[in-house]
Amino acid sequence: MHVIIYPSGIGGNIRAAAGKSSMQRACAAALLRTGLTRIVNPGNSNDDLAAIDVIQKLGATIQYDAHGDLLIRSTGVHPVSGEMNCGESGLGIRMFTPLAALSSSPLTISGTGSLQTRPMHFFDEVLPRLGVKVQSNDGKLPLKIQGPLTPADIEIDGSLSSQFLTGLLMAYGAAGAKYAVIRVKDLKSKPYIDLTLQIMQYFGWEVEHDDYKIFRFTGKSPEAGTSQADTFTYQVEGDWSGAAFLLVAGAVAGTIEVEGLDLYSTQADKAILQALSSAGSALSIREKSIRVGPLPLKAFHFNATDCPDLFPPLVALASYCEGTTVIEGVNRLAHKESDRGLTLQEEFGKLGIAIELQNDLMLVKGNAAGAVQSASVHSRHDHRIAMACAIAALRAKGPVQIEAADAINKSYPDFYRHLQQLGAKVEGLH
Repeated sequence: MHVIIYPSGIGGNIRAAAGKSSMQRACAAALLRTGLTRIVNPGNSNDDLAAIDVIQKLGATIQYDAHGDLLIRSTGVHPVSGEMNCGESGLGIRMFTPLAALSSSPLTISGTGSLQTRPMHFFDEVLPRLGVKVQSNDGKLPLKIQGPLTPADIEIDGSLSSQFLTGLLMAYGAAGAKYAVIRVKDLKSKPYIDLTLQIMQYFGWEVEHDDYKIFRFTGKSPEAGTSQADTFTYQVEGDWSGAAFLLVAGAVAGTIEVEGLDLYSTQADKAILQALSSAGSALSIREKSIRVGPLPLKAFHFNATDCPDLFPPLVALASYCEGTTVIEGVNRLAHKESDRGLTLQEEFGKLGIAIELQNDLMLVKGNAAGAVQSASVHSRHDHRIAMACAIAALRAKGPVQIEAADAINKSYPDFYRHLQQLGAKVEGLH
């Protein structure tokens, strides 16, 4: 599928999509607790649907009610299939593998797309120390595992992704760990661990930590708390990762108001507000909405080490800033849906935006007068690359065609339609 984005002014109000980071974690927590969980405002991205499929394979039953809420009934991890597929979700594979290992049933765990080439050595190294038999394809998918996972004192490397730790924290909690300690070296993306801990606590598990280096478990679980009531409700908050693209669109192409975002969220990508402020956009933060509009934009310096998913919208923003923007954290980009540092350099290069990569730094040479050229670009099957190019196209000198544009379905299926609702001219949608 390809779409064409034409230079467009935008305006109006839009509601942020459901956050897949909290949606997937909520699905995992609902699987682990006994009883019925109601998820309000459930997501419908490919990653969300993959999570729903996985929890069903692991024993949960699901249905949607008349209000569109997702009802999940579970008695814990009791696989009904010998295989589970996490789609292309990095969080999914890293979070659900330790949870699946809580069972003694042998399981084959696979994925699709770029997930098949992403490194999984972590499981080869860590799971055997927890009593789990594991066999990978030379550090890649598919994984074959057989538990049950037994919590023990371990030390792990948190530099590749915090998602591995999320899976271990939830597995330890579900296994009733009380004295086991997880020590973590060089943890990245701490805000995502805050989100994990927040959801675990909401569902009834308590975890303590010392500066994100040592994690301890109190032994408290949903079975011992009020969440054991027959129906437990969790509302998925708006997605700051997807909303970051809308907010940047407002900063470059017209005043908009985005609703449904929690200003007190632990989501890492809430930091987009700092970047917009540093770039000089017209930003008004209200209790229930964020209003952003265009002003003369200037180059900015931003550290994205703990929020690497912001690189694509930050590059789109920097393209319209006068001067050279510096973004730190490039080392976090190699193992995404694409090698995002190189992909951004190459695809935005087609749009006339020069990007230099210097070790852990990305330098984006913008032009407030409008440097973005009309061109044909390719998403590289990476949802955030497709969205970044679409936002950059809103003030380009001509139409921008995006090949493999349906990559957005991974996280934000309604993205192009939301742009249309705001007034953008988009062609090629089915």
